[in-house]
Amino acid sequence: MSRRAVITGIGVVAPGGVGRENFWNVLVSGRSMTRRISLFDPEGFRSRIAAEVDFDPLAAGLGYQEIRRMDRAAQFAVVCASEAAADSGLDLGSLDPGDLGVSIGSAVGCTMSLEEEYRVLSDGGRRWLVDHTYGVPHLYEQMVPSTLVVEVARRVGAEGPVSLTSTGCTSGLDAVGHGAQLVVEGSAEVVFAGATDAPLSPITSACFDAIKATSPDNDDPEHASRPFDARRRGFVLGEGAAVMVIEEYAAARARGARVYGEIAGFAGRSNAFHMTGLKADGREMAEAIRVSLGKARMNPEDIDYINAHGSGTKQNDRHETAAFKASLKQRAYEVPVSSIKSMVGHSLGAIGSIEVAACALVLDRQVVPPTANLYHADPECDLDYVPRQAREHAVDAVLSVGSGFGGFQSAMVIRKPEGAPR
Repeated sequence: MSRRAVITGIGVVAPGGVGRENFWNVLVSGRSMTRRISLFDPEGFRSRIAAEVDFDPLAAGLGYQEIRRMDRAAQFAVVCASEAAADSGLDLGSLDPGDLGVSIGSAVGCTMSLEEEYRVLSDGGRRWLVDHTYGVPHLYEQMVPSTLVVEVARRVGAEGPVSLTSTGCTSGLDAVGHGAQLVVEGSAEVVFAGATDAPLSPITSACFDAIKATSPDNDDPEHASRPFDARRRGFVLGEGAAVMVIEEYAAARARGARVYGEIAGFAGRSNAFHMTGLKADGREMAEAIRVSLGKARMNPEDIDYINAHGSGTKQNDRHETAAFKASLKQRAYEVPVSSIKSMVGHSLGAIGSIEVAACALVLDRQVVPPTANLYHADPECDLDYVPRQAREHAVDAVLSVGSGFGGFQSAMVIRKPEGAPR
């Protein structure tokens, strides 16, 4: 009998609060979490706004030594993994550590710690030759992104397959897809899969300022992130993490676990075109969608909701609108589509896993989150983008997509576990 990968636990750290319920409340409220950056002085930057997480590591259950050792992104991931484990009801101590795997994604690793250490070692940038004696003992670990996944593995006691995926803004979606595959192929019985990024630092802001990708609407932060709106001016940076417990379906049922959904299909493609540019026809994303549907043995008519990448840049919104039409045909005009980046910002590599968590909760709660700040229709984006208000909606299967610098295009189908195509 073929093995199936299902989500049985969810942990989230996102703008609006720590924990999946705080996260869900933000989504259904349609409130944007964007504000002026407080983690550093943003004066002088083109974009001075972001969707920050109000995060107290001590209150979240971390110890003083863990806080000293871990970058903010690692702290997010470990807290999410703990929440997901508790939500799943698994007794981790009773499992063979070799059957436990971890698959974590991140686009920029330990950015905040590295920038802070460079500031110290270079004496505020005044010294070209840095003095390494001022570095913290954990500097090497901060330079190696795989320490993020090591911290999660240490927390949950995993001694099976442990890996880090870094594919830009599709990292979170790709890491969850990889985790599901480990379960399906039998390489692990349980996988903690997700992604984390805490990129809110001067170097990140400067990089996106340089290419004018982020919104300059500093005087109205709450309405700055507006995917698919005709007056959108770029995306809003965010931070956060999400980790899911993924296990084999038969085992989950045997122990009476609550199953949020089955990861039924996943595929990735690359456009081999441009580091940041996208072709208007959305061909590569459309192909990823078609392949993911094929792996799930489902048709476009079986999709009840689309979680869009929806970054809020003109080229991205038009690109994926075209991809939905090319891959789903008439169904693209019938199914609700929304972007949660309008509320929690774009946390780079982490957002894909945060969006998977949102999709699992949509299946569980039967409510579709809105696209906040969508007031002015763009004629080139003419689908049902669920403007401003959450919507009760019967959902048996969802499609989540991601698009990243470098040409990465990913698509995942998640359905109710009994979800044979209607």
